[in-house]
Amino acid sequence: MKKLAPSILSADFTNLASQIEPIEKGGADIIHCDIMDGRFVPNITFGPFIVEAVRRISDMPIDVHLMIKEPDRFIHDFANAGADYISVHREEVVHLDRTISFIKSLNVKAGVVINPATPVATLDDILSAVDFVLVMSVNPGFGGQKFISYTLDKIKNLNSIRNEKNLDFLIEIDGGINLQNAAEVAKAGCDIFVAGSSVFRSDDIAQTCLKFKSILNAD
Repeated sequence: MKKLAPSILSADFTNLASQIEPIEKGGADIIHCDIMDGRFVPNITFGPFIVEAVRRISDMPIDVHLMIKEPDRFIHDFANAGADYISVHREEVVHLDRTISFIKSLNVKAGVVINPATPVATLDDILSAVDFVLVMSVNPGFGGQKFISYTLDKIKNLNSIRNEKNLDFLIEIDGGINLQNAAEVAKAGCDIFVAGSSVFRSDDIAQTCLKFKSILNAD
């Protein structure tokens, strides 16, 4: 079953509870939280206190994507705040195996992220250790960007590696996902679909989630 993970980066923070309620009604599976520090990416979003607030609002799993410098310093804080998934960038983390092991030690699913221009080959030695791989299909830092088409090949590549080596990591995609391209990405082998503006800026959030779920699991 393929999962929909609406990103609250595009939600209305003046009343977050009213934004989360319709994604629950629409059958969304995961709440995605984009954490930016203004250093690793050119934007600043929020910290563990928002994740903690989301946890109080909803029982849905929370997926925390750390687009920050030195993420190891904050992993424990986000785990304590209620994160169920935490991912870190291959481009930033020097001792990746150590970081993945640390995340898992906190009883949290551990993921690694690659930017559009980062080759899948850089993950060869860590794929057996991670719970999921997040492929960025836009350059990280801002919501509402257009899907970068060549990142679809990364999904296909990861899916092939997973099948050939009999690995069980999930494949997640983030950036420019909408109702028009979701089916193609699903066919490529993706499991978790992060969608921000296409969900929260739609006329009917719950109906949009239902449409996404129908497309993702059409087979």
